[in-house]
Amino acid sequence: MNLLSIPRRTVADLWGGSREKMLFSVAFGWFLSISLRMVYPALLPYLRTDYGLSLSTAGLLLSVLWVSYACGQLPGGVLADRVGERLLLVVSSVLAATMLTLVVTSGSPSVLFVATALFGVGTALYGVSRFTILEKIYPERLGTATGITMAAGDLGNSVMPPLAGSIAVVAAWQLGFGFAIPLFLVAAVGLWVTLPERSSTGSPTGSFGLDGVVSTLTRPSVLLGTLLLVLWSVVMQAVIGFYPTYLTDEKGLSVQAATVLFGFFFALGIVLKPVAGRAFDRVGVRAPLLVFMGGAGMALCLLPFVGDLWVLVLVTVLASGLLGFETIVISDLTQRLPDGAQGTNLGTLRTVYVGFGGLSPILFGAVADRGYFDEAFLGAGVLALVVVLVVFATIDY
Repeated sequence: MNLLSIPRRTVADLWGGSREKMLFSVAFGWFLSISLRMVYPALLPYLRTDYGLSLSTAGLLLSVLWVSYACGQLPGGVLADRVGERLLLVVSSVLAATMLTLVVTSGSPSVLFVATALFGVGTALYGVSRFTILEKIYPERLGTATGITMAAGDLGNSVMPPLAGSIAVVAAWQLGFGFAIPLFLVAAVGLWVTLPERSSTGSPTGSFGLDGVVSTLTRPSVLLGTLLLVLWSVVMQAVIGFYPTYLTDEKGLSVQAATVLFGFFFALGIVLKPVAGRAFDRVGVRAPLLVFMGGAGMALCLLPFVGDLWVLVLVTVLASGLLGFETIVISDLTQRLPDGAQGTNLGTLRTVYVGFGGLSPILFGAVADRGYFDEAFLGAGVLALVVVLVVFATIDY
């Protein structure tokens, strides 16, 4: 069975009626929300030069971005259940534009760190609601719809970092961030116009049910999914946080060449994530996860030992298997969470795995600062292969 082929009935299910505009609006908002976070690694060499940041301090900046993003997941999930996804997605886009303005006007490292944290919180409000609203719009095609939306994010990741890097070369790194500010405002308008007034089924006045959240998240299947996402996130955040810097510092690539290869990594996700979503809908969880993470683990283990550009391209292709992993696991978990508290449960779950992953750039940067950049990537590859063993030993569907 060809996973790349999507039957006409599936296309009609995805694009029928007003759902086309809803899916496009959510996907465009995610395109911006994730890709501007990926601009940070692309512009990290400029930030290090302007602010005199060591690799350890640069890793701390990336961790601030991702940990603040993680901390916003739970409140974002609770709010999604109480006020609905439409309002929350719009507020997230407006907050992102406002905080990005602070980033580009920062005049000191301390302001840069604070503005980055606020930007992370602003974009965090988008994280949970995009999943729960898709589950309501496409209950019968959630994996495919999620894959398409996440592929839109990878389209942004493939385009925005190289574009930001090019703008930084010819103008200033501030403009590499700043050109996206009006796009966030356009996204906010689109979300407000296309999404239903209230799509959440939770009670806007209900109390936060901690017992219900704990009982849901301690189910064996949910615990396993959370563990897999924690391990994946640790690998993912370390790798994407330092890949452009590693290519320039250790492999001798120019900043522009490194950002283009970084963008190519995410461009592959435009294909991989819909395929991953389709694979989940058709064959389940185990086989796709073994393929995606197995290839990524081997690529990261090979990376320190290669230097030719064409080999780096091949390694990047294999490493892009990381991009298909979350689509499958999060689709499976979303369907296991109860209606009415879906956003709260998913927000709690995402706080855990994004938070743990957000801490990895600190350790990764500290190891690299001590002259072990190659070993840091090798360690990430070994951890990816550990994930493969966990999937092989525990998942049978």
